[in-house]
Amino acid sequence: MSQPRNRILDPDMLLRAYASGIFPMAETADSDDIFWVEPRRRGILPLADFHAPKSLLKTLRQSKFRITHDQAFAGVVSACAAPAPGRPQTWINGLIHEACLELHRRGHAHSIEAWTADGTLAGGLYGVRLGGAFFGESMFTHVTDGAKAALAGLIVRLRIGGFTLLDTQFLTDHLARFGTQEIDRKAYKALLAGALSVTADFGAVDRLSDPTTTVFGPLSGQRIAQLLTQTS
Repeated sequence: MSQPRNRILDPDMLLRAYASGIFPMAETADSDDIFWVEPRRRGILPLADFHAPKSLLKTLRQSKFRITHDQAFAGVVSACAAPAPGRPQTWINGLIHEACLELHRRGHAHSIEAWTADGTLAGGLYGVRLGGAFFGESMFTHVTDGAKAALAGLIVRLRIGGFTLLDTQFLTDHLARFGTQEIDRKAYKALLAGALSVTADFGAVDRLSDPTTTVFGPLSGQRIAQLLTQTS
């Protein structure tokens, strides 16, 4: 359900919107305003039911990528907002971009990055965090399987961190391959309310090997595959 357009996207208002099950979109990346959306049918990816295709697990175990978080947030958002093959326009305009950067500075928005051995940003995703809910916003791929590897890294991070809801906004054929489901608004609101009451830890996975550190270091694809199996 679309809401009236608004030319101001205040970060505090944006957080309240997410907590109410509403999110912003723009008609195109060049639009100078946004509209609010509350889908009748919502896409969610149950964390326990994440399906990693065999081809992705093989890629992860070969450690073709190292997975980080919050190392290139602005770059990830820019890549998500840029035109791509089969996607000449996106819904991320300047208002949304700037608001997300502010949410990141406040610790409410995060990115997951997949890097190749030579330091190329292969793919990534970003989203907003509130309590035990993570609202996935967008993802991109520059190298085959880059975004998929980042998604696998996100799943591990959310599972270990005690999150209970991964909101994908909509159900697409691509997301359905990983176990994404579609639920009605009432069921979504119930899941959201429960998730908002949870105290989750986005950085918990970084401290598995050394509980004294809070350094946000990289995880190898092989480690991601291992953790996916252990926490499924």
